[in-house]
Amino acid sequence: MRVLCLAALCWLAANHVLARVERFAVVIGNNRGAEGEERLRYAEADAARVYDVLLQLGEMSPLNSALLRGRDATFVRSALLAINARIRDAAATPDTQVVLVVYFSGHADARALHLQGSELPLSELRALAHGSAANFRLVILDACRSGALTRVKGGHRIAPFALPLQQDNPLPGDGIAFLTASSANEDAQESDELQGSFFTHAFVAGLLGAADSDGDGAVALDEAYRYAYGTTLRASSRTWAGAQHPTFEYDFRGRGELILTRPAVHASARSSVAFPAGLGFMLMRDSATGAVVLELAASDDVRTLSLEPSHYFVRARGPEVMYEGTLAATAGSSHAIDLNDLERIDYARLVRKGARASSFAHGPLLGASVRSRLPNGGVACIGPFVGYSLDVSHFGLRARAGTCASELANQVLTASVRAYALQLDLYHAWELSRVTLEIGLGAGVSLFDQRFDTRGRAPARLSAAPFIAPGLAARLDLSGGFYGDLHVAAETHFLRLIDASERDPYLGIAFVVRSGLAVGKYF
Repeated sequence: MRVLCLAALCWLAANHVLARVERFAVVIGNNRGAEGEERLRYAEADAARVYDVLLQLGEMSPLNSALLRGRDATFVRSALLAINARIRDAAATPDTQVVLVVYFSGHADARALHLQGSELPLSELRALAHGSAANFRLVILDACRSGALTRVKGGHRIAPFALPLQQDNPLPGDGIAFLTASSANEDAQESDELQGSFFTHAFVAGLLGAADSDGDGAVALDEAYRYAYGTTLRASSRTWAGAQHPTFEYDFRGRGELILTRPAVHASARSSVAFPAGLGFMLMRDSATGAVVLELAASDDVRTLSLEPSHYFVRARGPEVMYEGTLAATAGSSHAIDLNDLERIDYARLVRKGARASSFAHGPLLGASVRSRLPNGGVACIGPFVGYSLDVSHFGLRARAGTCASELANQVLTASVRAYALQLDLYHAWELSRVTLEIGLGAGVSLFDQRFDTRGRAPARLSAAPFIAPGLAARLDLSGGFYGDLHVAAETHFLRLIDASERDPYLGIAFVVRSGLAVGKYF
């Protein structure tokens, strides 16, 4: 009886062995489309990112994968036919299920992919996918109006939806899915900041673990689609071209889920990095000017991602402040980003660095200044001033209004002088760590209210004098958008003077130095 039971168990085990899964991929990127189309910047780089993540986390073999960059339609067609021939051989192997992934980034219209001045009709691409012997075929298109491929009964936009899943099967029994970056009437968009397209950037981040909503260490197709849809929609909704809606069409004749990547399985060869909640993060390879590896939104629930061992530049964005720093990710390590290890940069300075979404920063300042005495005698003029600054990139504009008082006394009279000044400065700024240096040129007008105390008759006099003022300034960043400002300027005043020995007034030129200290706030 024991022998019979053991034999039965062995028979059951033998008949419930999971099928071996063999995966194939053709990844296509093309910056150049049809004649007259603007050359793309990042389509081929996007293809390389997808290819890398599929090989590193998607259990794709380099022998079964092809990266085609800058190839024409004839070459791409031949590559698809050749991979389908290899798939037929693999599918004929007992207990083997085959997955085919085809990805394209480049120019397209509602009828065809545009490749180096040639075309691959979407109908032909669909036929090649449907005709493949693979058990499951996934076609991903990051191209303008690529939603035409998923057009069904009018092709209206498809919102995110759940796929029919069954956790105890490793793959659908048979099926095909088309995932596109945009609907049939929309443009797929690139981002210079991301150095790639919104859709592919979101899709790759999802495959690195950001889309693992159930926390099982694997990213399934429906998770990747949901994440790419939401992230692309949010990012593109802020662009001039408008919101971009990824679309999805599927046909499953079996039950199960398609796992695209398994970050947890490859943890020993990767680096696991946890990001604090409430902040958006962007990682660049090596330096701030390096290729963008991923972007994580502040609203994303999954905060731990799998990264290739490398050096990264980290940028985090909050409502009022940005953080920057570096990260050395090593194989098999786990890192938690600590904001205390990053440099804190208030948004006041980010405009001039070109790292802020808004085009300018502005805010008031309040301080006191001292001006050296005028040539006709007296003492230094000391008083308060207020101003308002507007910074755009590396340039700024500042308006100031101030007043000061001084006295003049000799053997004949005593005079009190109250000066009022309006000034407009145009300046250029340079960033040096937490200090900003400025050089600028100002112009304005001063109004002098002079009152005299003498033995004779000396009526009060009101006079105006224009001036120019080249100057230098240094700002020290404080917290919360506040800063300290120290400035010095050489003012040239053009004065209307009256001398006791002269009957008529004459034009005089007076050179003075003004310095000041202020506190400002940027919004």
